[in-house]
Amino acid sequence: MSRIQAPPDEAQGNLTDRLLAGLPPEAVLSDPDVTASYAHDMASFCPAGAPAVVVLPRTVEQVQHVMRTATELRVPVVPQGARTGLSGAANACDGCIVLSLTKMDRILEINPVDRIAVVEPGVVNAVLSRAVAEHGLYYPPDPSSWETCTIGGNIGTGSGGLCCVKYGVTAEYVLGLDVVLADGRLMTTGRRTAKGVAGYDLTRLFVGSEGSLGIVVRAVLALRPKPPRQLVLAAEFASVAAACDAVCRIMGTEGRAALPRKDDGGRRAGGHVPSLLELMDRTTVRAVNDLTRMGLPETTEALLLAAFDTPDPAADLADVAALCEAAGATQVVPAEDAAESELLLQARRSSLPALEAVRGTSMIDDVCVPRSRLADLFTGVERIAGRHGLTIGVVAHAGDGNTHPTVCFDAADPDEAARARASFDEIMALGLELGGTITGEHGVGVLKKEWLARELGPVGVEMQRAIKQVFDPLGILNPGKLF
Repeated sequence: MSRIQAPPDEAQGNLTDRLLAGLPPEAVLSDPDVTASYAHDMASFCPAGAPAVVVLPRTVEQVQHVMRTATELRVPVVPQGARTGLSGAANACDGCIVLSLTKMDRILEINPVDRIAVVEPGVVNAVLSRAVAEHGLYYPPDPSSWETCTIGGNIGTGSGGLCCVKYGVTAEYVLGLDVVLADGRLMTTGRRTAKGVAGYDLTRLFVGSEGSLGIVVRAVLALRPKPPRQLVLAAEFASVAAACDAVCRIMGTEGRAALPRKDDGGRRAGGHVPSLLELMDRTTVRAVNDLTRMGLPETTEALLLAAFDTPDPAADLADVAALCEAAGATQVVPAEDAAESELLLQARRSSLPALEAVRGTSMIDDVCVPRSRLADLFTGVERIAGRHGLTIGVVAHAGDGNTHPTVCFDAADPDEAARARASFDEIMALGLELGGTITGEHGVGVLKKEWLARELGPVGVEMQRAIKQVFDPLGILNPGKLF
C-alpha cells in the first residue's frame, strides 16, 4: 500500500497553525512536555514516538478539519481514547497528530423503546452503564477498566469483559457508526433498527480496526433490559485441571443431564448460561491477597467464580455447586447477597493490578482457546514460567476460553525483561497450537503484529491490507499497527 511521505519542512512547521484554523486554542496542545504524556497506552514492550501535536476536538466538524489537514499535509494521525489499551494500539509515532477523542463525551440519546443509546466516542463505559440503568436498561460489555475506558476505545479494540460468556463482546452491541474517513468525509454505517442486512456489514468492519480505517465519532449501541442482581459462587480446587473440568461440566449440556432430576420447569434442558465464569490460578490469588488483603484462600490451586443473573440465581448456583463438587472442588461457597457477590467480583477485577505489583511490571497476554483446551493452556503456561524462571499468573474468562497469562518481571533487569518477552511469545505460540487466537479482546496494536500475520496467513494479511488501502490510501491512519 502507499506509504506516508514526509511533508516538506515548511508544511510540518505550519501544522499547528493549520489545525488552529478550525480548532479553538485550548484544543491544540504542542508543548513537548504535554504531548509526551499522550505518547503511549498501558502496554509493555511497545515502541512509541513523539507526537508533533495533540488535538482534543469536541465536534464532528472539528474531527473532519483535523483529517482534511492531515491528508493535505501527509501527516499521520493516531486516534486515542483513555489509553487503557494493552497492545500499543494507541501509541504515537514520530511527528504524528494524536487525535484524542476524550472531550467528545456526550450521551446523545437513550431510547428505552428501541433499546438503543447514541453516544460520542469519549463516553466512559461505566458512565454509560449507569445512565442506561436509570431507564431499566443494561449495556453489557464491561472491560476490567470500565471505570475509565471509553466506548470509542472499546469499539476500536473490540473489547470484552467479565460478562462475555452470556452477553458477548462489544461487536455484538454496535448497530451503527458515524465515521470520519481519512480524507475528512463523513460516512454513516449500520442502522438504528433491531434488524438490518442492507449491503456489506461495514459497521463490523470498523469494530476492532484500531483506528486504522477511520475515526468513530458517533455510535448507535444496542441495549438490553436490566437483569436481576447477580449472585456469585466461589469454588476452590486442588488443581487447575479439576477447575477446568468443572468449567466444561458447567458449559456442556451433559452437565445438566448428570444432575439429579427434579421438577425444574425445564431449566435443565440445555447447558448452563452463567453471567460470569472466571478462573484465577494460585499465583493470581496470592497476588490479589498481597495487594488487597481480601483473605482469599491461598491454599487453593485454582479459584473459580460463577455468577447468575437469572430470576432464581440461588437455584442455578446450587446446580453449579453440584457440578463443581463432582469435578473435585474442595470447597464451594455461594454468596448470600449482592454485597458478598460484589466483593468476590472486586477480587477478580483486582487481578491484573495485583500481578503487576509482584515485580513492578507486567506483560498481559490475551490468548483465547477452545474451552475444552483450557487445562492444556494453563499447564503449558506453568511449564513456560518454570523454563524461564518467571512468575506468570493466569486469570481467565473461563466461560469463553479467553485467558490472560500475565508475565511479572522487573523492567530494570535487562535479562529478566528479555525472558519475559520470550515467555510471552511462547504463550502466543501455545495458544495457536491449541486451536486458539492471539487476542480475544485486547487487540493487536504493535505488540502482536507478527503474531497476527502467523494467525491469518499470507492470503489473509494480503486481503486485510487491501481493505486498509481502500479506506486509507495514503496510509496516514494509525500507521504501524496491526500489520
